[in-house]
Amino acid sequence: MRIGGLDIETTGLHADKGDRIIEIALLEYDLASKTLMDTYVQRIHPGRPIDPKAQEVHGISITDLVGCPSWEDVAEEVSRRLARLDLLVAHNMAFDGPFVGLELARVGIALPSVEVFCTMEEGRWATPLGKTPSLKELCFAVNVPYDDAAAHAAEYDVDRMMRCLMRGVERGFYVLPEVPRKTETEEAA
Repeated sequence: MRIGGLDIETTGLHADKGDRIIEIALLEYDLASKTLMDTYVQRIHPGRPIDPKAQEVHGISITDLVGCPSWEDVAEEVSRRLARLDLLVAHNMAFDGPFVGLELARVGIALPSVEVFCTMEEGRWATPLGKTPSLKELCFAVNVPYDDAAAHAAEYDVDRMMRCLMRGVERGFYVLPEVPRKTETEEAA
């Protein structure tokens, strides 16, 4: 099964109000062997300011994005990579999924059909009272090292999330959906 871990960093919290993706990480794994097969990490110039509160979280300033491609430049590559996956995983899919979908729609590209899984929503087992866990709490629950200083960089967060997912699957905490593997024809479409 081709499984992709997704995380994004954004200019703010509201895709529907014009906030934009400024960093995307999409790491592809073979679930059976737990092998990282491909890494796509890209910073993106949003063409708009970054909310200071968002910048406090991810540490990316608009000057860090000078010379980076626009979403229009990377959208087809993102869509192609999503289309070849059997399962897309994010820690807070309710945030990341709509952002990616709206950004693709904004440039006239349909969101590829791919099954999704949220390690946050499905990770309530990781907290004492069953609340949705932060990535740090999820890491603690399955003994995955977590570095506060490295957190909120898209690639780091995907790496940690996928380690948690794999440990959670091994221990029976996560049950992934049964997804038929895509054929080469479906991947190319």
